Amino acid sequence: MEANELRQKYIDFMVAHGYVQVKPVGLILEGDSTTLFTSSGMQPMVPYLLGEKHPSGTLITNSQPCIRAQDMEEVGDNRHTTFFEMLGDWSLNGLNKKQQIEWLFEFLTIDLKLDPNRLYVSCFIGDKKNNIPRDDESADAWAGVFKKHNIEAKSVEIGSSENGDKRGMKPGERIFFYDDGQNWWSRNGGIDSTPIGDPCGPDSEVFFDHGEETHDPSFGLAHPASDGGRFVEICNKVWMQYKRLNDGGFEPLETGKVDFGGGLSRLLAAVNDTSDMFLTDLYQPIIRELEKLTGKKYEDNTEAMRIVADHLTGAVWLASQNLVPSNKEQGYVMRRLLRRSILKALDLGIEENFLGQLISIIAGIYDEAYPEIGKNAKKVADILENEEKTFRKTLNRGLRVFQRFSEAGLTGKELFMLHDTFGFPLELSIEEADKRKIKLSDDWQTEFNQAMTEQRERSKTATKGMFKGGLEDAGEMTVKYHTTAHLLLSALHKVLSPDVEQKGANITAERLRFDFSWPEKLTPEQIVTIENQVNEWILADLPVAHDEYDTDYALGELHAHGSFREKYGDKVTVYSIDDISREVCGGPHVERTGLLGKFKITKEESSSAGVRRIKAILE
Repeated sequence: MEANELRQKYIDFMVAHGYVQVKPVGLILEGDSTTLFTSSGMQPMVPYLLGEKHPSGTLITNSQPCIRAQDMEEVGDNRHTTFFEMLGDWSLNGLNKKQQIEWLFEFLTIDLKLDPNRLYVSCFIGDKKNNIPRDDESADAWAGVFKKHNIEAKSVEIGSSENGDKRGMKPGERIFFYDDGQNWWSRNGGIDSTPIGDPCGPDSEVFFDHGEETHDPSFGLAHPASDGGRFVEICNKVWMQYKRLNDGGFEPLETGKVDFGGGLSRLLAAVNDTSDMFLTDLYQPIIRELEKLTGKKYEDNTEAMRIVADHLTGAVWLASQNLVPSNKEQGYVMRRLLRRSILKALDLGIEENFLGQLISIIAGIYDEAYPEIGKNAKKVADILENEEKTFRKTLNRGLRVFQRFSEAGLTGKELFMLHDTFGFPLELSIEEADKRKIKLSDDWQTEFNQAMTEQRERSKTATKGMFKGGLEDAGEMTVKYHTTAHLLLSALHKVLSPDVEQKGANITAERLRFDFSWPEKLTPEQIVTIENQVNEWILADLPVAHDEYDTDYALGELHAHGSFREKYGDKVTVYSIDDISREVCGGPHVERTGLLGKFKITKEESSSAGVRRIKAILE
C-alpha cells in the first residue's frame, strides 16, 4: 500500500462515521510564539479541546504535516524522523471508549488489513494519590475486540517503562498498564505537572510487533513501551475526561473529549510489513536517487541515507511555506536540516551540489495530497540551492585548512580555529580525522573548550561588558536560554535538593548546557518531573524583574542564589522570576517566562566527579 492510498482510506473511514475533514494548518503556527513548529496533529486543536467551538462542528478529522526539531539527533534509526504526517480525529462532544476502540480496531484490521495477532495495546495504570482509577474501561474494550478474533489478551500491570525493560513480557499478555510517564496526557506531560484548570486524562496506545528478531537487547527485555525497536507505537487515543482543580486534585469533565493520532509513516511501514519506515514510498524515491548519485547501496549506508531523505523532506516543506535558512529560530532549524543532510551526503561521496536533483522527487511524493509543493518547486529550489552553494564554500575552505593542520596531527586549538574562523563544524572535523586516521591530541576536548573560553573572554572585553551574563551573544534565542537556566536551577532545587549548586553553564542560540552538583545519575522520573516543572512555570507566564542590591543583603536577607560569590563586588544585580527564582546575574533576560517556548531535556550525563550535566532545548 502507498501513502496516498492509506491517507485517503483513513479520511474516508472517518467521514463515513460522521466526521468532517478540515484542512491542515501550516508548519509555522501564526500567532503562537510558544513553539517553533506545528509538532503534532493535536497542537492546532488545543483551543477547541480547551472549550472553544470549532466552526466545523464536534467531529473533526484531517492529516496534519508536522516537524519535531527535537528529534533531529535521533534520525538515522528505522523509526525517527523530523518531518512526518499525523492522521488525526477529534470527538469534542463526549466519550465512548468502547465505540472508539471498536472503530479503531476495525480500521486497523479491516481497512488496513493489519494482523490483529501483531497488535498490542497499553492503558493507564491509575494513580491512587490523585484518586484516578485504572483505565479498566479501555482495557475491557480492547479485550473484547481481541476476543472476537479468538486472540488471548491477558492484561498486566507494568508501571514505568523502565520496569518493563527489566521484566519483559509473558506469553498471552497483550494489554499493558503503564504509569503517567507513558499513558497520561496533559499539556505539561505527567499527572503532577498538569496545569490548573486544564483538561487531561489517560491515553491508550497501539503498538505493532515487528518480530523478535528486530529487538535490540541493549534496551533491556522486550515489551510494548520499550525503545528496543521490536514494538513501534502506530497510533493512540487520548481520553480527555478530567480537569485539574485549584487544590491540585482532579474531577471528571462534564463532557469528555477524544483525540486520535496516528503516524502515517509508521502505519504505512506496519501495513507493508517492514520495520523500516524508509522502505515505504514516502522515502524510497529519494533513497533510489541517492543510490544512483553515489553508486552505493542503501543496505550498507542506512543511517546517512535516512538522514538525507528525512532532512531534505523537512527542508522542502519549510521552503514551500516561505521559510528561508537563517541563524534565528525556525530558520536556524531549517539551516541545520540542510547542512546536516549535506554533510551526510558528503560522507556518501557526493561532493557536488545535489539538492536540485531531489527537490522535484520530494515534490512528486506529495503531489497528489499537497500539490502546492510542486507549484512552489522553483522557489524551493532557489532557496535550498543557494544555501547549499554557501555551505559548500565553507566546507571547501575548511577542508583545505584542515589538510594543512592535520599533517602534524590535530590539537583542540586547531579544531576550534576550524570551527570559529572557517565555519567548519566540529563533528565534521572529528569524522574527517577518523576517516583519514589522523591522530587527535584523549585532551583535544579540553584544548577546544579552553580556546572557546578564551575567545568568549576576548569577545566580552571587546564589547566592554555590555553583556555581563557571559553569554555567547545577546540574540533572542540566547537570551531565552539564559532565562531558562534560572528556571532549571529552581526546578533542580525543588525536585532534587535546595543544596544543588550550579557548577557551570554554556549557553548558545542552539541549546542550554547546565552543570550542577549531584552525586548520582538522575532517574527517568526525575528528568520528566524537572522538565515538567520548568514547562509549568513557562506556561504560567511569570514576570521577570531585576534590581541592584548590596551584595551582603542580596545573599543574606534576600536569599538570592549566587554560585560564584568570590567574584562579586559590593553591589550585585538580582533577577527575580515571580517568587520561584532569585539569582545574582548580569542579564540579559526575557520580560516574561511565557516567551520562552517548550522546554525539553535532550540529555543527562556525568560532567565530572559529583557533577552532572543537563543539555536542553526550547521548542
